[in-house]
Formats: sequence, C-alpha cells, structure tokens
Amino acid sequence: MRSGDAPPRKSRRQTRLGGTPIMPGIGIGPITFAEEPALPNPRQKIAASDIQAELRQFDDAAKQARKQLGKLKARLTTLPEEAQTEIAPLIEAHLHMLGSSRLMRAIQSAIEDRLVSAATAVIEVAEDQARTLLALRRGADDGAAAARQAEEVRDIGRRLLRNLTHLPFRSFSGLPQGGILVAEQLRPSDAALIDPAHFAGIATEEGSADSHTAVMLRAIGVPAALGIPGLLAAARPGSTAILDGESGAIILNPGQRGLAEAARLRTSFARAQRGLVRLRRLASETLDHVPIELQANLELPFELPMVAQSGATGIGLMRTEFLFMNRETVPDEDTQYTIYREAIEAMDGDPVTIRLLDWGSDKEAEALVASDAISVAREANPALGLRGIRLLLQNPKLLETQIAAVLRAAAFGPVRILVPMVSRISEIETVRHEVDRVWRRLRTRQTRLPALAPPIGIMVETPAAALNATAFARHVAFFAIGTNDLTMYAMAADRALSDRTGLYDPLNPAVLRLIAMTVAAGENAGVSVSICGELASRPEAVPLLIGLGLRQFSMHGGAVLRVKRAVRATEVTSCIGLAEAALMASGAKVVHALIAQTAIGS
Repeated sequence: MRSGDAPPRKSRRQTRLGGTPIMPGIGIGPITFAEEPALPNPRQKIAASDIQAELRQFDDAAKQARKQLGKLKARLTTLPEEAQTEIAPLIEAHLHMLGSSRLMRAIQSAIEDRLVSAATAVIEVAEDQARTLLALRRGADDGAAAARQAEEVRDIGRRLLRNLTHLPFRSFSGLPQGGILVAEQLRPSDAALIDPAHFAGIATEEGSADSHTAVMLRAIGVPAALGIPGLLAAARPGSTAILDGESGAIILNPGQRGLAEAARLRTSFARAQRGLVRLRRLASETLDHVPIELQANLELPFELPMVAQSGATGIGLMRTEFLFMNRETVPDEDTQYTIYREAIEAMDGDPVTIRLLDWGSDKEAEALVASDAISVAREANPALGLRGIRLLLQNPKLLETQIAAVLRAAAFGPVRILVPMVSRISEIETVRHEVDRVWRRLRTRQTRLPALAPPIGIMVETPAAALNATAFARHVAFFAIGTNDLTMYAMAADRALSDRTGLYDPLNPAVLRLIAMTVAAGENAGVSVSICGELASRPEAVPLLIGLGLRQFSMHGGAVLRVKRAVRATEVTSCIGLAEAALMASGAKVVHALIAQTAIGS
C-alpha cells in the first residue's frame, strides 16, 4: 500500500510498533499521510525512426530535473544550518549525475541500442545500476556507501520518470502542522522538502539508519524512526500517536497515562538537548579527570560538515571505498589526493586516519572489475578470501597509487595510515616497505611531503590480529579495533543472524576478551588503541569500554556528543569492576544485564 492510500478502519486499541531509531526525541500528534501518485511501469519498444524523438524527450526531462534541483537548492536557506550542510552536497551529487554521467549515457544507449522508450530506458537502467551497487554490500559496516549510492540512482530515476510522464511530486506543505508524518518510505529529495517546524515526528515502514534519508532527518532534527514493519496497516489518519525517536518505537492510540508520560519525556529530552549543545565546549573526560579522545568515522565526503560540528577531535576512520564505487575506471593518484586533501584541510589541524581500500571479491566494484590491470577473482567464500590488504597486495599498483595520494595529502595536516584486514606480520612489513619506497620516489621528484612519513597502524578485526597483538605492536604505531568484523569472525556469525539467534553480539565475552587482549598489548608496547566499530557509538557501553582500558573512540558524527555525555558521567575506578565481571560472564545476555545494572546504579 502506498503512503497516500487510506488505510482500512482499525480499532482504537493501543498498539506499539518497533523500528530503527534515526533521530532521538519524542513526537506527539495525529497521524498524517502524504499522498504520492504511483509511478507507471512502462515496458515499451519503439521503432528506429522514433529514436531521436525519445532522446529529445529524455533530454527535456533531464533539463527539467536540473531546474527542479536548482530550486530545491535555493530553498535550503530556510532549513537549519546543519541540514543545509548535509543536503547541499547531495543535491550537487544529483546534479552531477544528471550531467554527462555513466547513468545518463547508459539510458541514452538503451534508447538507441535496445529500441525502448525513454521511460522504459530510465526504469531499466536505473534499476540495473542500483542492483549492481547493492550487490557490492558486504555488511552494515562497509556496505552503507553502496546502499546510499543505490538510493541516489533510484531517486534520480524516479525524478526523470515523473518528468517524462508528467506526474506530480509528493507535497508536504498542505498537510496539517504538528502531526506525525507516516509514509511507506521517504527519499532524500522528500526529506529536503520537509520543514522541521511542520511535523512533530516522522515514521516510515521502509528505510534504514545508513540511508541518505536518515542522515538528512538527523540533520533536520525532527524525531524520526524508519523501517517500522506493519506501520501502514496499523496507522489511521487523524488518530493520535507517540513517536519515540530514541528507541525507534511508535505507539498508536495511546491512553491518557501514556500521553502524560510522553509529554514529560519530551520536556526532559528538550532539556537534555540543550545540555548536549553546551557539551561541545567541555572537555571529554571522566568524573575522575581521565581524558577520553572522541573522533568521528567518515564514510562519504558530504559527512564532513557534520563531523566538523560534532565536537570530534579528528577523523578516527576515513573509509576510502566510496572512491571506487559507481565508477567505470579506478581513481588515479590525483583524484584520490584531492579528496584526501579536502578532508584533511577541513579538519583544520585535527588528525585524519585514512584506511586503505577495504574491498573484497564479493563486491563487484565496476572500477576494479573493468580494469585489466587489477585481479579481482570470484571466490566460493569471499568473506574469508581476498579482502582488504590481501587484495591490495595482489594488486601492487593499486596499493602504490593510494599510498602516493595519501603521502601527498599528508603535507596539509596530520595523517595516519590504517591497514585493513591484517592477519599476518608479513602483510604490515610489506606495506611499510611500500610506504618507504613511494616516499623516496616522491622525494626524488621533489613532491611536497610532510616532514615525516605518516604513522602506520592496523585494523584489529580478525581474531588472528587480536591474539597476536603483542607481536604486531612491535611493527605498528597504533591499533584500531573494528568490532563489527571482529565480532563476525570471532562468532562465525553474520550480522543478519543477530535477531534470530543472538550469535552476533559485540558484547559477547569472547569478543570482549579479544578487545582486552589488544588493549593490554598496546599498553605494554606504548601503542595507542582506539575502537572504531559500531560499539563505540553506544553510550550505554562507554563504562564497559573504559573499564577495558580504551581511551580513544571513533564513531559516526551524530553520536559524539551523546558519547561525551556518557564519558563525563563515568568514573574510571567504577568501570574496572564492570569490565572484570563482563570478561568472566557466561554470555552476552549477562553482559547486557551488567551494563543495565550499572546504568540503574548510577
């Protein structure tokens, strides 16, 4: 059912539905739906004599789309500053893709070569490219960029199709103020049209925390939850609802007691948000004055403004996979250098940790597959195959190019090089040798470089790296613990098994022991240790992680202030006992209970 369809009549019994939390906050108001005319799904062949006419129609639709995005860009001045910094780069990316891009060329070729109408070409090509991008996903950690780019391609396809078929776009301005906006899904272009003062909350049946839409909703600041199964069937226009953006739950037809409690929580949340803003100016330290360094992960360039405003003291993990996605050719040294330099300069002296390409053979990156000079073979078990540094060592030119770009960019600010998927000492030795060799080559050419080569560290995301951390510490300057993959490999469980079996849980004592082992090895050798997986962004886990000895955290920018608040409410001496109990626990459920007891006790 579409978001504009009138749901069937339902009883007024209170119903609670759970989804994915996107933007914390409490929204209270009547349910309101935004109608959107359904898109057609034409499959039409044309005669050769019609090709030029279809190409002209497609060109007109693309011109109209560019004008629409131009107007949308002008409207951004009415949105909060943080929303502007989030959304403007996305509009620029869409405008770029509506120019001489691979998507546009493929649509034109489909019209000419396959003799299909412009509308048919748009549908088929956009969907083919989106599916190709989604096939690149390996997991929730590194697959987010692929999912976002697939979302962009589909969004552009829908815009072109609406222009070709003269169908109106979704409108929010005529909806009543103060309601809970409910929809099947919201696209980034929809989110850009939302006035943050117009709705009390936003809830959709589809969507994920990794999407561009989620990023925009967080920037706009409206309480929001996405991916709520059964929402459209249960919601009734005009009925009262409570949306809890912290838990991702929506309560339909709440009673008076529930409404009163929600109103109290809304007031408390507003007070806490004012406190978070003040936290930007305060030190990240515990109650007993132990400093805890908080940095941000960077997955896509458009996230830079959010990172800069988050209060983070640097980029603890800059993923570079986006450079190789949705491209026909591998990015050359100058292209990579420009992107790295922009990120380094944007951080204005704060350190940037650049992770080398972490790609696996299960991901069919067109830029890698299309290159004759790069070996990317299909494997029966790709998660245990040529991933990360393994793939780079099989393709020395790819590694050399990226290292050269990083070394050149390091002249503009402090940089660290992070090596992914390391399991053997020989791998880090080879990387160090390659850095030295490229450094000498660039020096010979009198290329501008920093005074010293950047320090080299490894991702501790395989049990081998954690178990052998003492030996690795003699060869690297720092460790970065990636709890997402470390949990997967330690538990032999994919993230998708989390809900059904509980196997995938970074709070499992087995995973915690690997973390503790790595921290101890780092401390003994004077090697800094950070944690950069999803666990680092969970405020409730802060006391446990501090108790394990971690003093550096890297997370998505939106979590920095919430984690800082948890840090400033924590005392190191009380964390040690929690960590010791967690390490001796019989399972993850016990650790969760220990964390909950600590929170209640505080």
